[in-house]
Amino acid sequence: MTNEAERARAAGRAPFPWLAHYPEGVPAEVEALPYRLIGEVVGDLARQRPTVKAFTTIMPNGTAGSLDFAEVDRFSDAFAAYLREELMLASGARVAIQLPNGLAYPVVAFAIFKAGCVLVNVNPLYTPHETARILANAEVSVLVGIDMFADKLEIALADIHKPHVVLCDAAAFFPRASRLLVRFAQKYVRKQIPPTRLDHVRLDRALAAGASRLEEGADVAAYTRGLDASAMACLQYTGGTTGVSKGAMLSHRNLLVNAAQFRAFAGPNISATDIILTALPLYHIFAFTVNFLGFFSVGAHNVLVPSPRPLSNLDKAFKKEKITFVTGVNTLFNGLLNEAWFCAAPPRSLRLSVAGGMALQEAVAQRWTEVTGTPIAEGYGLSESSPVLTCNPFSRIKLGTIGVPLPSTEIRIVDDSGREVPRGEHGELVARGPQVMAGYWKEPTETEIALRDGWLYTGDIATMDDEGYIEIVDRRKDMILVSGFNVYPNEVEARLSTLPGVKECAVIGIVDAASGEAVKAFVVRSDPTLTAAAVRAFCRAELASYKVPKYVEFRDDLPKSNVGKILRKDLRAEEAAKHAG
Repeated sequence: MTNEAERARAAGRAPFPWLAHYPEGVPAEVEALPYRLIGEVVGDLARQRPTVKAFTTIMPNGTAGSLDFAEVDRFSDAFAAYLREELMLASGARVAIQLPNGLAYPVVAFAIFKAGCVLVNVNPLYTPHETARILANAEVSVLVGIDMFADKLEIALADIHKPHVVLCDAAAFFPRASRLLVRFAQKYVRKQIPPTRLDHVRLDRALAAGASRLEEGADVAAYTRGLDASAMACLQYTGGTTGVSKGAMLSHRNLLVNAAQFRAFAGPNISATDIILTALPLYHIFAFTVNFLGFFSVGAHNVLVPSPRPLSNLDKAFKKEKITFVTGVNTLFNGLLNEAWFCAAPPRSLRLSVAGGMALQEAVAQRWTEVTGTPIAEGYGLSESSPVLTCNPFSRIKLGTIGVPLPSTEIRIVDDSGREVPRGEHGELVARGPQVMAGYWKEPTETEIALRDGWLYTGDIATMDDEGYIEIVDRRKDMILVSGFNVYPNEVEARLSTLPGVKECAVIGIVDAASGEAVKAFVVRSDPTLTAAAVRAFCRAELASYKVPKYVEFRDDLPKSNVGKILRKDLRAEEAAKHAG
């Protein structure tokens, strides 16, 4: 997007149709960034808001701990010194974080950036095999993990080059009495902390060693003096557009720009007075950029929930803090709407919510507004784009769409030849902007598939209307071909979710001798009397005949990712195994 686009908008012309529907004051392009590197944000806020709460972690029983902006700056300086002075890491070394949401996460993350190293996010719920693969592929020098999963880590490190290991506990940085209480309960009551023979250092000792180095004159600013904004900041592992797990190389500029794009688009709707609920894990790119970087950089207060499962874990967070903003996936919002405690006393302080990560069902969005009295805006992005590409303007939400492109972002809907399709027609969503990755780590072929002529090919099938609002039809790989007709699971799921008695649902295609593929629906019932015949009858009244599920299977639950996204691929794998057997 160019300055010409801004001038065209001012003159009443719209080279990009979405610009005409930007909220008042939202620029077509983001301005020059106030920071060169991510680590600079921390010291700036520590000077501006030293004693203001930056992060609070609230346990399910209500026990809590907080860090103010000055403490985040001080502790991250100490850990940065530990990495560079004690462990002698070089600039660009990869440091993995395998932590749930907690106060240790921001300290370690900002320290990695201050040290001039590269952050590698690793899901703590990964199996040892999955962990080992990422650590080996990223050539990780240091791993910071949680002691609750030290036994899995031992297995993961058995057959690979062993990085330095730093372990912390779930209540790191809590007041001493609270921390001891939590640790006692986890270790002796719930037996959640396994014994380990893993060679490691505790986080508090690493911080003490780093602090000593600072007292001796170590200069944290010197660690990044030679870096510019194009330096890699994160390796974010993702299935990507082709389904093979690989690391998206995200630079400091990618991430800082994306946080700035979201802030500019939101305008006055987010501010330093906000208290944002961070139930999504920070190792997921959505929460990492929007909550961790975006809200932190305006001086807002992040309330971190270590695990949102069960959803009753969020009850204390809503009760103890005046939450003004929530980010989440459809499953989280739908789940809260099925919690009696939430519906009986929805948070009165809540102003806005943003959904991403998976399709937001209109029925869920409408009920959320009815229950909370506040809007929910859907956005869209990928790990490869840091991640946010689009969002609904908070003042003009179109349910069923992912909104419009953010400032400095261009989006086209193209056919298989890369030609733009007419408005309203289906095609692949492609995007370009300063938030798009440099490529995949050590994967030149995969990079060439995803990045073509400066455009990121997302693998998502979408349409764009005359106002520039975009609707995701489905993932190309999830499309079902029934007798030559395209069936998009999102559409079937969206209609099925409006049927009373349906709590959750997922739709996939399965092999069928007559039609090539057939639609199968997996349903979690809130009404145990709901029958498969009733599900099919409802769908016949709402959808074309070839879209109606031929098979309906009721489940107690559905497979989900770490952020609550329903995993159709797992359901497809189950079905494939049945046929193979």
